[in-house]
Amino acid sequence: MPFTPELAERRFGYGLSPQIAAPPSVADMLTGLRGPDVMAQTYPIPGFRYIQDQIVLVSRFSKFARKNPQTEAGAAAGEKAKTARRALFHDRQRWVVSTLQRRIDTPHAFRERLIAFWADHFTARGKSGLLRAAAPAYAEEAVRPHIGGRFADLLFACVTHPLMLHYLDQNTSAGPNSRAARRPDRRRGLNENLAREVLELHTLGVAGPYNQSDVREFAKLLTGLAGTRDHSFKFRRNMAEPGAETVLGRTYGGAPGLAPIRAVLFDLALHPATAAHIARKLAVHFVSDQPAPDLIRDLEETYLSGGGDLMQCYETLLHHPASWTNDAPNIRPPDEFVSAALRALAVAPEMMQSLIPAQIKRLMTTPMRLMGQPWHQPASPDGWPEDDSAWITPQGMAARLEWAVNTPARLRPDLPDPREFVQDVLGPIPPADVVFAARAAETRADAVGLVLCAPAFQRR
Repeated sequence: MPFTPELAERRFGYGLSPQIAAPPSVADMLTGLRGPDVMAQTYPIPGFRYIQDQIVLVSRFSKFARKNPQTEAGAAAGEKAKTARRALFHDRQRWVVSTLQRRIDTPHAFRERLIAFWADHFTARGKSGLLRAAAPAYAEEAVRPHIGGRFADLLFACVTHPLMLHYLDQNTSAGPNSRAARRPDRRRGLNENLAREVLELHTLGVAGPYNQSDVREFAKLLTGLAGTRDHSFKFRRNMAEPGAETVLGRTYGGAPGLAPIRAVLFDLALHPATAAHIARKLAVHFVSDQPAPDLIRDLEETYLSGGGDLMQCYETLLHHPASWTNDAPNIRPPDEFVSAALRALAVAPEMMQSLIPAQIKRLMTTPMRLMGQPWHQPASPDGWPEDDSAWITPQGMAARLEWAVNTPARLRPDLPDPREFVQDVLGPIPPADVVFAARAAETRADAVGLVLCAPAFQRR
């Protein structure tokens, strides 16, 4: 089956919209990806610096309150700390809206899908305190600017980001022979988490050609990557392992610093095993859990010949015949399902922006948690699963049905005519049983819910 605009939006975007024309060609999809990031400008989300500033603010007020517990000034500082903490978590709810609004309004939905894909590939999240609000800032700062460039640059930006260093416990990792490890208290030791996940998840893959010695040497090479108390980035030479390290047979460094770390990440990015790993992940995510072998092979060859140029990989993916089969083997994960539904309903920006944090939680984030995908909170560095069985569960499907029937009317009191909606959402030739069900439903809310729960909408 050749390219069709409807399939392009369904498979590589967030589904059809009644207000935004689907891309007419692969060339248009790629041009949109190369163009300015209009959605980021229209619905801004601040970078990590904003989180750091809030952490500093709350820390100062809290510290003053603890030192002055019986004073009026201390009580006032405690209240200011609570207010600032509450404000940041309200901000986090608004960033949910901004992310969804980008997906609703964009004419270049492939960009938003790629950002979600790479943010998941490089999963990082705050494990405690105010850092739990930082995942959107990380995606905005480390992922978004690099999705159309080289994989090596994306890898370096993510691996050295303060949130990744916090998430994989790199901040406390010290070389066994570093100055920090030789202190009398000896509280610092080598942590292999970041090195292991970079090799296993981010580059070579689980079955990649590395062993425990490579992991340990790589972990030593990464020592020095750390943060400050307010989680800004800093290379700490006193924690860096002196001397050179050998990873996958190649020796790096000698003098501690970012240069050898950049070099090893660059080499890992260009390793054939990384090409195979990235090629398979792209094919599985966008096309099928069981992708055609020639699609993976072509992506792999493009990756290697282009030096990890991601735009060339996207071009190969979008031009490959296997990407345009009409089968829809992949089910939409919960956050993609909700995003596609909101786009199909063309929920107005004014409505989305008017939602207060409690409504955002009730209408968006709590339902997605019940469907099995709490917002920006994957259980492990592996990110979200790709296999459909992870999402097709009794509780998950019940939550989807509940949301599809009850939520759209709260966001669009003027629900669309089901006879038009079924074509707007599923294309010019929707399945006959879905058309019948939508027309036979007793209410518009039921009809809209039935369309959104139909397999033709749930799958891409």
